[in-house]
Amino acid sequence: MAGTVGKRVAQGVAVALVVAVAAGGLIAYTYRGEIRDHFLASSFEPTQRVNQIRDEIELSATGDRVFLASQPTIGGRDEFNRWCAGVDHTEEGHVLGCFAERRIRLFEVTDQRLTGVVETTAAHELLHAAWSRMSQEERAELADTLVAEYDARAATDAEFSQRMSVYESLSRSAFANELHSVFGTEVRDLSPELEQHYAKWFEDRSVIVDWYDGYHGVFVELKAEAERLSAELEELRSDIEDRSATYDVAVQQFNADAAEFRERNERYEFSGNKQLFDTLRGELLARQEGLDAVRQEIQAETDRFNALREELVKLNDVSVELNDVLDSTFTPPSSPVEQA
Repeated sequence: MAGTVGKRVAQGVAVALVVAVAAGGLIAYTYRGEIRDHFLASSFEPTQRVNQIRDEIELSATGDRVFLASQPTIGGRDEFNRWCAGVDHTEEGHVLGCFAERRIRLFEVTDQRLTGVVETTAAHELLHAAWSRMSQEERAELADTLVAEYDARAATDAEFSQRMSVYESLSRSAFANELHSVFGTEVRDLSPELEQHYAKWFEDRSVIVDWYDGYHGVFVELKAEAERLSAELEELRSDIEDRSATYDVAVQQFNADAAEFRERNERYEFSGNKQLFDTLRGELLARQEGLDAVRQEIQAETDRFNALREELVKLNDVSVELNDVLDSTFTPPSSPVEQA
């Protein structure tokens, strides 16, 4: 009897062990992505710059794990173009980061006028990494939410619609993927459903949008100032042309009247009538002074026009310079070789 009882107990333990192993395998399979990310993140040694970005974009525990598991690296043009060689560069705008081969690659921008570019790009690529970790069902459900949000916003926000037009050739799923990253990093006010979603990755998403607004605002201000100057130049140009045309007609009439006065004087028409001579001569001199004053005013307007045009040229130079800074494919011109 004792042997029988012992055998039964042993069988019960075996069954329990099988159930435990099966349950453990199910848990491991269900959370295999998180487990993989945990080990990748734990084994990755981030640089000081990467750690700085982690602090600045205020990631949640989940966001930080995915970010580190994506082994983010930051480099200059040569490195970045090698890392992201497979990324499509044909679309408008600049390629500042990529998520390729499950790794986040970032283009380093050190210009202080564009502080926030790398931070925003890091968050953008993190959300691509997050998207890649979702199931097909999760992506499809989230895509519906994202596209609905986009359709509602695009109906009243032409600027945002233009922003997303660079992705218009993508499939619906790929477009939703880009929306996921753009909404999360560039748009301040979103639906509660999306805000709750992004809270999985960021402690405070508004920090990311602040970074974006900071550097994006530089270009917005440049554009606004350029448009203001252009409008002022156009108005000034039109005024100068109108006043110049009127001035030219007045000068021609003055020259004709002055010539006529000289001819009359040469014919001695004013002999014995000094008062008429003085009156006509005074009128001509007054007209001449008036015309000279108008000429000086037109010259002053012309000088202002040239100064404003030079200001606009400088603004354009700054815009070109900043765009070159952001252009990861840009090759700076080599310095001329000095002749001995």
